[in-house]
Amino acid sequence: MKQKTALEPKVSTIALANLVDKIACSDGDYKTAIPALMVYRRSSATDPMPTVYGLGLALTVQGEKRATLGNEIFSYAPGQSLVTSLDLPVISHITDAKASEPYLGLCLALDAQVIAQVATETNVSNASQELSPRALSVAALDDGLLDAIIRLVNLLNEPDYIPQLAPLIQREIAVRLLRGEHGPTLRHLVTLGSTCQRIAKSVAWLKQNFIQNVSIDELATRAHMSPSTFRQHFRHVAGMSPLQYIKHLRLQEARQMMLNDNLDAGSAAMRVGYESASQFSREYRRLFGQPPHRDMKRVKDNMDKPAFYF
Repeated sequence: MKQKTALEPKVSTIALANLVDKIACSDGDYKTAIPALMVYRRSSATDPMPTVYGLGLALTVQGEKRATLGNEIFSYAPGQSLVTSLDLPVISHITDAKASEPYLGLCLALDAQVIAQVATETNVSNASQELSPRALSVAALDDGLLDAIIRLVNLLNEPDYIPQLAPLIQREIAVRLLRGEHGPTLRHLVTLGSTCQRIAKSVAWLKQNFIQNVSIDELATRAHMSPSTFRQHFRHVAGMSPLQYIKHLRLQEARQMMLNDNLDAGSAAMRVGYESASQFSREYRRLFGQPPHRDMKRVKDNMDKPAFYF
């Protein structure tokens, strides 16, 4: 696997870590009064686990976290930020956390409509038609972006102001992301007719139709590309081939069905589009590390432990 080079932190996140520590006083995932904002705390490293990162900004403010996309590893520590512009199946885990110095992090979901509006208004939507960047990027935090995030988290102490001020700060964050190092990751998403926007539309369609048997030729036609060009750009943007992407979506959905609806593996496999239960079991074990029944036992035995998704 290819490890992304670590970035030199530009700013200190100690002040933000103190704010997050007050919200997340014990291990867990914490929703906040700002719907798009979640904070996290862990007192020990976690096992690698497949999940899906959506359109959003993630920060580690204490400790370190790692996300594997295809054959690339992205690590982000204090002073660094991670942005995803598409729904991406990744393998993620916390690599640095202990009881005396727990992992602290936050995730801010981004609004695609706000990103598009800001890109148009600030004239940063002219992405080139060359090969699009990855839909995931890690960059060093700058003072302006960190200040905006601190102000957003501080707003939780003034709940009466959240409805009016939180959208303004979230919009400021979108401006700073588009004008900063994460800009290419987001600009291609909203540039009319760009390759990345067409791939994004394909991803959105697949999320709704992954149960169907769909051919690469059909996906390429929808994206107005040749099959070979579509494969090339999809793999570059999403970090995996279209067929691998569909497989990840099916397996993730089947896992949720078994967990939430108490379905057996065979029933879940059929519902997500598998025709062979044995093939489903093989691919499930390859992704999650254990066959379905053992994985479900492990998950249910640990239901009292918090899950970490971003």
